[in-house]
Amino acid sequence: MYHVGQGANSYGQLGQGHAEDQSLPRLSNTAALPNGAVVREVTGGGGHSVVVTENGEVFVCGQNSKGQLGLGHNTDVLTLQVCSSLSKRVTKVACGWDFTLLLSDCGQLLACGSNTFGQLGVGEFICSSSVCFQSLKEPVVSVAAGLRHSLAVTESSCVYQWGTGLFSQAKRAVSSNPVPSHLNSKVPSLVPGLDQKAFMVTAGSAHCVCLTDGDLFMWGSNKHGQLTSTEPFLFCPTLLKRSLLGGEKAVKMWSGWTHTVVQTESGKVFTWGRGNYGQLGRVASTSQNAEQQSAGPLAEGGRQEARLPAEVKVLCGATQIACGSEHNLAIVGRCLLSWGWNEHGMCGDGSETDVFQPHLIPGLRPLLIGCGAGHSMAVCAATTDSTQSLPQSAVAINTVMWSDTG
Repeated sequence: MYHVGQGANSYGQLGQGHAEDQSLPRLSNTAALPNGAVVREVTGGGGHSVVVTENGEVFVCGQNSKGQLGLGHNTDVLTLQVCSSLSKRVTKVACGWDFTLLLSDCGQLLACGSNTFGQLGVGEFICSSSVCFQSLKEPVVSVAAGLRHSLAVTESSCVYQWGTGLFSQAKRAVSSNPVPSHLNSKVPSLVPGLDQKAFMVTAGSAHCVCLTDGDLFMWGSNKHGQLTSTEPFLFCPTLLKRSLLGGEKAVKMWSGWTHTVVQTESGKVFTWGRGNYGQLGRVASTSQNAEQQSAGPLAEGGRQEARLPAEVKVLCGATQIACGSEHNLAIVGRCLLSWGWNEHGMCGDGSETDVFQPHLIPGLRPLLIGCGAGHSMAVCAATTDSTQSLPQSAVAINTVMWSDTG
């Protein structure tokens, strides 16, 4: 396989053996991966990257000042290294700003990195540079990491939250009343108010989204309209009306720091929330009329947000979507698209100009994508020249990474 990346690279999160920025996709050093290894997931946090193989092995690189790489030390790593302390096969990873959550094939949750806000869910420990076990008593099926908080869905469809990253905003919203326990806990706390079985969770910098059988429930900060409410903060899960998604069931969802992306059963993709960097991929305004928020170019500058979902038509039928803090990737057909914040080149077009609607990153045939807060990753079909179209018959896989740390 091959691994590519671009953008800011201050901590070596591109895995290219150096800490210099890249504004176009460039090969990463994957020498540590076993010959023939198949990558199943790529993702990242504020300045670190994580790769998971089909065999459940975990490889990491980038910023490690809080031990977020799980290597037992706090030194940054410039090329992918195996996380040898793991004794479990890992199937899923979620990265917060400076911490990492790992889900094993038996549903056990592990964590490493900063615990300043209780985001590891292991109590009062400040941080852990080695992987530690989380205290949930039943198997976990979905996990998500926000900026400084975490979410999990268990086998019995219960949703738990921990980490105090939402506490200050919640405290301002409740005034003199106590903050609900799930917003102020350093160990997993049951999220109240969900009247449907949960299947999946995702998290923004200070908000949460849960997917049930076709419905979305959202809570947390609504500062930029990312929860579609008129309230500044939602304390408990609140149902998103299906009528806002064209009457269709939601089947997948993703979140940036302050924007939300959802795909419905027919393949349509809707976005809403903050859009000042172009991260919505469409016109954003303060209008409450969803019909006026159709896909199209967005003028640069100013405070832009959309409090109601609207479809981004070019993304219909996307097979994969990934959100960074304020930018996104998508695979549509055999094409890799990017849009949003691009100050350091994370959209992969060679510029540092924000991208206001999804555009093609040429010369790559993507198979798998992922984002960190400000960097992008893609596993692509092999080619002898990464600047040319990849041959349809290619069998090998490569991974491309490009990034920014903000």
